[in-house]
Amino acid sequence: QRKHCPPLGLETLKITDFQLHASTAKRYGLGAHRGRLNIQAGVNENDFYDGAWCAGRNDPYQWIEVDARRLTKFTGVITQGRNSLWSSNWIFEGNSEKEIPVLNMLPVPLVARYIRINPRSWFQEGSICMRLEILGCPLPDPNNYYHRRNEMTTTDNLDFKHHNYKEMRQLMKTVNKMCPNITRIYNIGKSYQGLKLYAVEISDNPGEHEVGEPEFHYIAGAHGNEVLGRELILLLMQFMCQEYLAGNPRIVHLIEGTRIHLLPSVNPDGYDKAYKAGSELGGWSLGRWTQDGIDINNNFPDLNSLLWESEDQKKSKRKVPNHHIPIPDWYLSENATVAVETRAIIAWMEKIPFVLGGNLQGGELVVAYPYDMVRSMWKTQDYTPTPDDHVFRWLAYSYASTHRLMTDARRRACHTEDFQKEDGTVNGASWHTVAGSINDFSYLHTNCFELSIYVGCDKYPHESELPEEWENNRESLIVFMEQVHRGIKGIVKDVHGKGIPNAVISVEGVNHDIRTADGDYWRLLNPGEYVVGVKAEGYTAATKTCEVGYDMGATQCDFTISKTNLARIKEIMRKFGKQPISLAARRLRHRARHWQRRRR
Repeated sequence: QRKHCPPLGLETLKITDFQLHASTAKRYGLGAHRGRLNIQAGVNENDFYDGAWCAGRNDPYQWIEVDARRLTKFTGVITQGRNSLWSSNWIFEGNSEKEIPVLNMLPVPLVARYIRINPRSWFQEGSICMRLEILGCPLPDPNNYYHRRNEMTTTDNLDFKHHNYKEMRQLMKTVNKMCPNITRIYNIGKSYQGLKLYAVEISDNPGEHEVGEPEFHYIAGAHGNEVLGRELILLLMQFMCQEYLAGNPRIVHLIEGTRIHLLPSVNPDGYDKAYKAGSELGGWSLGRWTQDGIDINNNFPDLNSLLWESEDQKKSKRKVPNHHIPIPDWYLSENATVAVETRAIIAWMEKIPFVLGGNLQGGELVVAYPYDMVRSMWKTQDYTPTPDDHVFRWLAYSYASTHRLMTDARRRACHTEDFQKEDGTVNGASWHTVAGSINDFSYLHTNCFELSIYVGCDKYPHESELPEEWENNRESLIVFMEQVHRGIKGIVKDVHGKGIPNAVISVEGVNHDIRTADGDYWRLLNPGEYVVGVKAEGYTAATKTCEVGYDMGATQCDFTISKTNLARIKEIMRKFGKQPISLAARRLRHRARHWQRRRR
């Protein structure tokens, strides 16, 4: 089988607005807000025109043309219709439904600058509407200024390829062998088909939680066909190992002060399906869900509703805390529709005191922060902030602003929505509401602030695009990890210097608390002055003022608290084998003695 050239980049937006021309266009606007000719479609799959060129008229004279801006060897065209049949100068195999892309190889490669697609027939009850990608190899042309100006290269010596499950496991072993003192491979559970969910820990003391050191994670591949995040995490672990060995002070400082966990493939079963189809022929849905058909992204318990119902019903006897909300019993039952992968992630998040995390997704260029679920049941889109909205907005902006394209006003939007007005960030609920998202669950059930990072327009870019995608995201990936050291941190101890676990840390004016791990805590905050309180069962409460500066590095804010008088009495009586008497029982005994005296 003849090898075809890589895609020109209609999916990844390497092809600009000015390189696209059409006879007429209905939705593919050839104007200020153009969609893209998107093989993998948009977020709203029900939008008939999303990601497609649709001709303004239905006649055989309609065409769309791509200007490669240099001589290119064209080898094929990938088409994907909306229940349409297509043909051109060659009789291509038609698209009989809207999802599955069809690879149309040219009988003989052609060298040209322009390529034009001219649909000659279409579904009788439909219209001329199609998505496509052009396969072509640009020919060397040192005099082509446009190509030299836009050419992206990387100096990092990394393994730029798509890794199947076995290759991913081998790459992890290679990194661990190169950096055995700072890495550890472990798994958090298994997929539906029994594949282990492997993670790599990077730390100066791998395998243990160090008091005073925050924990961070990146995860990817919840949708198995969104593979760019998976490869970025694999590239990141290679990069950090190499830079640590080279003595890069920034990376050394990050590793020595942070416990980092990298989980590249949450849904390996889904990935395997997408991988077998390949980067250009997978379509929108192949491999998206788990083997048993569950979308991991919104498979977590809906704790938002529990919290909001409790807040709305102020006289309700059942009060729900503003943090560490328990998981409902129904969700924990074996009959609940919960993926084994989701249960594994939850157990992992409960075991490790994560402070900050990012889940890498694909198909867009934006960072989404919680809440992801709208509070009003009558709306599908509505800005729904958490009590830590300003912190989340900063965290989202820290990634977006350091990405090479997210905040670039000159780039085309991935789909019909342009996130430039929010600097490449969006509140999840204002985009599209989702109940049971990992972001909302993480915020309401654990200490971890979690965000969804959409790292590229193309869910499954061609292997040749990986070096450029790495350059687009490398600085952002590092900067976002560094944000785990923003805010306050400290240790809550008793008078004997012993750490107190599960002490509640509150910030005046912010209706969301966190809890200590082994007595240590980290509370993400923006610069400012805060009144911080601590309380723990059996101890006297305490408060102090802590100031967060603009320089990187969390402000130390420790507490030493003493036991309450009642707690001391209980402790003394337990020590001597006696049980403390409650006040009510003491009153009953006093009354009994009083009646006995009167009878005498």
